[in-house]
Amino acid sequence: MQEYILQSGLRIPAVGFGTYNPKKQDMTELITRALRLGYQFLDTASLYETERNVGEAIKKAGIARRDIIIESKLWFDEMGYQEAKAAIDRSLTRIGTDYLDIMLIHWPRATGKFDEDWKTLDLETWRAMEEAVQAGKVREIGCSNFLPHHLENLILQADIKPAVDQLELHIGYTQEAAVEYCKQHGIQVISWGSLGRGRMDKYVGSDYVKELAGKYGKSEKQIFLRFLVQRNIMAIAKATSEEHMRSNMDIFDFNLTEDEMWFLQCMPETTWMGEHPDFAIPAKRSNPDQ
Repeated sequence: MQEYILQSGLRIPAVGFGTYNPKKQDMTELITRALRLGYQFLDTASLYETERNVGEAIKKAGIARRDIIIESKLWFDEMGYQEAKAAIDRSLTRIGTDYLDIMLIHWPRATGKFDEDWKTLDLETWRAMEEAVQAGKVREIGCSNFLPHHLENLILQADIKPAVDQLELHIGYTQEAAVEYCKQHGIQVISWGSLGRGRMDKYVGSDYVKELAGKYGKSEKQIFLRFLVQRNIMAIAKATSEEHMRSNMDIFDFNLTEDEMWFLQCMPETTWMGEHPDFAIPAKRSNPDQ
């Protein structure tokens, strides 16, 4: 599988397994199945309430911890210096590991207000994350849903620069400005919502995607993922069946042409999920202890 190399030399695969679980499925079983099929990157967060499942699944699958990349995130109510320090330790405890490979700030504005206070809060949170790196608790630190003006706040003032930025990215919502900014600053982009959350039939140009799928003997979802990784964007994908788990990783035996990539990249942006980092409403975790 294609890999990307982060600032510390950490190698991450081009496709990872997402553990966001709104339907409250048996995530330990699903993650175990994904690991046994060859997934090596698990994306979780305190909000998802799947950190314990990640730890249980790694043990159940009988895979060495060093062979799995675990990424988690700090939620709105875990931001601030002391709050972040405690939250990182809670994540380690829930997963049952002594280190995380990647820890992210989940959203840039915990206040939910369009003021300047978020900059100070982000920097305080970041300081706790930097100390976690120095203590060996975290290997890489980064951001989620950060746009260039959010990243700039850290890049200009922090000691450790963000290694990754996880953004909503898919055909129909390509966030060109943010992706280009990350590229210029050596920040690896990771996508969430990579498959459009089941909205493929609403994409302008979806008939063209079907044509491409037929041309390459792939599914439409595979075209979506191939588009991302061909742009050197790591893709997080969810799946509940072994068939789809396998399919999401089976995207490395073909290449979209330059014309096809430009067409997909220039599709009208019509399928945004509606969550803007500057106006997101801070939601509470349903069970902060999970």
